[in-house]
Amino acid sequence: MKQLADLSRALATKELSARELLDHSLARIEATDARVNAFTDRTLARARAEAAAVDARRAAGEALSPLAGVPYAVKNLFDIEGVVTRAGSRINRGHAPAARDAVLVQRLAAAGAVLVGALNMDEYAYGFTTENSHDGPCHNPHDLGRSAGGSSGGSGAAVAAGQVGLALGSDTNGSIRVPASLCGVWGLKPTFGRLSRRGSEPFVHSIDHLGPLSDCVEGLAWSYDALQGPDALDPGCHATALQPVAADLQLGLAGLRVGVLDGYFHDHATPPAREAVALAASTLGARAEVSWPDAALGRAAAFIITASEGGSLHLADLRTRADEFEPLSVDRFIAGALQPAAWYVRAQRFRRVYRDRINALFQHWDILLAPATPVAAPAIGTEWIDINGSCQPCRPSLGLLTQPVSFMGCPVVAAPMWPAGTGGLPIGVQVIAAPWREDLALRVAWVLQQSGVAGVKPVEL
Repeated sequence: MKQLADLSRALATKELSARELLDHSLARIEATDARVNAFTDRTLARARAEAAAVDARRAAGEALSPLAGVPYAVKNLFDIEGVVTRAGSRINRGHAPAARDAVLVQRLAAAGAVLVGALNMDEYAYGFTTENSHDGPCHNPHDLGRSAGGSSGGSGAAVAAGQVGLALGSDTNGSIRVPASLCGVWGLKPTFGRLSRRGSEPFVHSIDHLGPLSDCVEGLAWSYDALQGPDALDPGCHATALQPVAADLQLGLAGLRVGVLDGYFHDHATPPAREAVALAASTLGARAEVSWPDAALGRAAAFIITASEGGSLHLADLRTRADEFEPLSVDRFIAGALQPAAWYVRAQRFRRVYRDRINALFQHWDILLAPATPVAAPAIGTEWIDINGSCQPCRPSLGLLTQPVSFMGCPVVAAPMWPAGTGGLPIGVQVIAAPWREDLALRVAWVLQQSGVAGVKPVEL
């Protein structure tokens, strides 16, 4: 399939109808998903009704958004009216179907996007590999024996496989950026509090973000514009005004100050991941190296908060139904629930200091670059990875380079790069901006896409 931006133009010029595009998407899902295992639910009747409505509006001469008629799917922690919100779990399957769509699903529907289903994920979003024992592992379309990343693995894999050009995921410690990196697609983790989380299954309230993955930067920008807006019923949504970005993509670098993170982000990246950053930096003319204060401490504090809030959230089920949890996450949930409260309080206090130190960086820099993952996609079932001679546990270490950034709450675009030494697999680069400056991160991502150094590659399945 063509990328989302081309399909949007074909829809706008009536070269393609929404129904025809939907048929292409559904055929691709049917032909490939037995091997990829990205989807857990398909919403065929809804999709056909939404596509027909778009075609009728276009035939009537209405002006429509760039997303009108575009098929998309969402991680199965988003509420979809009439569908049980699994959140990757066995326990949730006994819940009643959702009575209404999540706010972000409502907003994409209002933009005319066509929902085709829900996507595989790590149970309750606690993981980086989407090796889900309830729904089966999600497979990386570039090598079906490898991980798609997580916890939004189904979102990354569905876009990489050409099943949809747009998907929604969540990102607490890296769960959009890790699958974007391993699957070779674009991902956007907005500023913490930018988008409403109402109608999505929570994991860690004080760090959870929601955002899009796409096969092009335009897809990120169009969806981000559609998803924005205050939500008085979500106390974690701090947005007070819209910040449209799509119209400004072509402003490009336009005097932006771009630096490359060194120290922690260099030391915890393998040579291919460093090469990916070097390729991006060369394209952007970024030569200065910049240190991110207390990155290791930021990651440690994020671990404490994640474990504590996640464990507390599921404490009742852990007491009575622990045997129904995913084996890869249940021990971590239990350990988090048993953490001393003082650890959590200290981690949150440190977060305030940490935020001030990082914000000071953005007085001198507009954009900072770093690898998104230390390695390319590991084989499914991998327990240990080598990072520059140090043997590290695979699953938590895939978030080594994303956790210190999401703990700060900065907006980040994950750009798909294709360095040497990976056997043809991608590794993403984080394009990091100051809080509330998604526009700058997306402008830089657009430059990388236009240069050809970053972008999605088609796969044969």
